[in-house]
Amino acid sequence: MRVQNLTFDDWLEHSFGREVRFQQAPWYFDPEHDWWDPPPIEAVSHLTRLFEDPEPALRGFADGQIAQGLTYLVNTSASGDSRWLCSTDVPVKDRVRCVKSVAALFAKLFEPRCTPALSHLSEADVGTLNCVCYMWWDAFPSLAIAGDPNLPILHDCALRTMERILYLNSIACQESALHGLGHWQRHYDEKVPQIVDRFCEAHSRADPRLLAYAQSARCGCVL
Repeated sequence: MRVQNLTFDDWLEHSFGREVRFQQAPWYFDPEHDWWDPPPIEAVSHLTRLFEDPEPALRGFADGQIAQGLTYLVNTSASGDSRWLCSTDVPVKDRVRCVKSVAALFAKLFEPRCTPALSHLSEADVGTLNCVCYMWWDAFPSLAIAGDPNLPILHDCALRTMERILYLNSIACQESALHGLGHWQRHYDEKVPQIVDRFCEAHSRADPRLLAYAQSARCGCVL
């Protein structure tokens, strides 16, 4: 059933308050599940508010529920691309603010809660939120479509946001940003190497496995 006109608190409960099933598909794959289908401007507003200040919003939800809820909301492999962020009905300043707010989500949620493990190596001690963190930019909705005059602004904002995340004190967050940059290298083959080179120069004593992954991202060789 299509769900609209949810308050912010009701939306949080709808998205994050579900049971995390053991060895079963999540609720959003059920044939008759409810799905949130608001106007794009409302969706961007709720997402921005959550990303900018996730701690009070997500207090009371377990990491598994948070991972499941974020996957439902922003992973296009879970519920498709709802085209909220690429909607030209939303003022570009609000779309830019939403993209920028992802850095706050990483700093306030993923940095303190993700384990210091590398997901691309399938390490055994990867935490519940690490996979969502790692796949964030790989599965994130489209920011703009061809013909949108604001596409360069939004893409530049995303690249700058990934670069900010690179400087968090979290190997999981750094890996996520490199993963995203690796996928963007195809279209930004000058900017991405520059971002990666700055990171490697500033973090020459980082984990050698992370630095090796950075070199893969630099040339777009990530999965």
